[in-house]
Amino acid sequence: MIAGQVHDRFKVFMGPLALDRTLGPLADEVAAFAAREGVAAKSIGVEFLEGLGQVVVSLGYSTSEAPYPIRLHTTLLGKIDVFGKDFTALEAAMGAAAAEKNNIICHELYLTGSGDIFLVVMTHEA
Repeated sequence: MIAGQVHDRFKVFMGPLALDRTLGPLADEVAAFAAREGVAAKSIGVEFLEGLGQVVVSLGYSTSEAPYPIRLHTTLLGKIDVFGKDFTALEAAMGAAAAEKNNIICHELYLTGSGDIFLVVMTHEA
């Protein structure tokens, strides 16, 4: 039900990408916040700030329902043309990566300066 996704609270995290260019420890920090604060995670936003070498992750959440454990997973999709009008290859890569995870709540993409596209999914871990 759509009402279950409605939220109006946000927490922002910032840090460097891991050596493999995934969210690395920052993903753990987001999950730890949700567990520690007892919030129901609803959405994520991810923006890689190439000039700063930092990534910003925002977590959208609700405090009006029971909390549940979450985890953020980062998958390299590769170098895929995203500047044309045909996103078939990107959609297929996203679908293949998502098929490897269970209980996906939401997703986000980020692009590095080297042209690699990463998919981040937030999963319900119960």
